[in-house]
Amino acid sequence: MLKVTSKDGTQITYDKRGQGPALILVLGALNKRGSGKKLTELLVDDFTVVSYDRRGRGDSGDTKPYSVDKEIDDIGALIDELGGSAYVYGHSSGAILALQAAEKLDKKVIGLALYEVPYNDDPQAQKIAEQYKKNLKQFLSADKRGDAIALFVTSVGVSEKQISAMQKLPMWKGLTAMAPTLLYDTVELMESYPNVKAQNVTTKSLVMYGGASPSFMAKTAQKLSQAMPHSTLRSLENQTHDVKSGALAPVLIEFFK
Repeated sequence: MLKVTSKDGTQITYDKRGQGPALILVLGALNKRGSGKKLTELLVDDFTVVSYDRRGRGDSGDTKPYSVDKEIDDIGALIDELGGSAYVYGHSSGAILALQAAEKLDKKVIGLALYEVPYNDDPQAQKIAEQYKKNLKQFLSADKRGDAIALFVTSVGVSEKQISAMQKLPMWKGLTAMAPTLLYDTVELMESYPNVKAQNVTTKSLVMYGGASPSFMAKTAQKLSQAMPHSTLRSLENQTHDVKSGALAPVLIEFFK
């Protein structure tokens, strides 16, 4: 377990394994650095892999107020600690963060891979998202963390029966501890995405989506890839939003190598 100090003084905790050029994993909502373990195992022969606790999760700090720029600074601090340049892979809302890091950190991000930015521009989907954000803020302002977690996992397709089972497991305590960070991923980052200037991301980039995911994931990936000047679009056959490490790792190795 290693630590680096971000620009605002926040301590960011990370694990570093492997050999070769640095590759930072930027994971999505309710993930801690251990969530990248399986993917890391498949990458360590080719890269120095860094998986970190984003602010507000695990062993990292969380200096308030939150801003997307602070999370970008966290990635910048990690890159500086790793020698000044790194490849970056982002998944889900972490892909939104990785994208903005590539835009604002410029030459420090020497290669970028993104999997399924979870943005749906359909008007009905946007209406549902607005109600979700309103409900989430109400739950968290009342410190109803369990309700906030249930709201989020319901929004991504988890059934009430499955939620009931989850609540009986040790993992539920860990999820509720991270509940405030749902504001970061599903509100702040999602609201920032339409304003991202993807055309300014000049690094070599790979934009991916799962062949078995909802159609809006492909649509969003296609639009994003078209906006980025040095981007390759790729579908991962039979994969969903919960992409399998065994399917993803060879693609990352091929692309970054």
